[in-house]
Amino acid sequence: MSKQMSPRPTGAFVAASWLALAVGAATYFVGLWNAQMALNEKGYYFTLLMYGLFSAVSLQKTVRDRLEGVKVTGIYFNLCWVSLLLSVGLLTAGLINATLAASEKGFFAMSFLLSLFAAVAVQKNVRDISLAQDIDAGAGSGAMAKE
Repeated sequence: MSKQMSPRPTGAFVAASWLALAVGAATYFVGLWNAQMALNEKGYYFTLLMYGLFSAVSLQKTVRDRLEGVKVTGIYFNLCWVSLLLSVGLLTAGLINATLAASEKGFFAMSFLLSLFAAVAVQKNVRDISLAQDIDAGAGSGAMAKE
């Protein structure tokens, strides 16, 4: 298994990623809370965001696993792609058919996409930081053994 060295992300990038995720998800939820739609419609849009976030993070993880030489089955890799595209497609279809103003539709679409992008960045940062900590811990134990 080949490991690709990845630099530790800067604190600013980590903070910006978490902030983007928080802002994207929070604005989406505030929009849902204030939207004039039936509760079942709100549930539909809520579920789409959760499904989209999960599928985006899963896809990012499988792509990274493959890059690092970790075996990922083709069926799971393809399922991640299908899930991500399905969540975006279902949101698009829902918004096209929704009785919302165009500005509201744009608001939901942009906060959804911001959340997905930020979730991928956050997952990447978490993985990079974990990898850097593992490397640091390995280097520390190696130095102790030599003394």
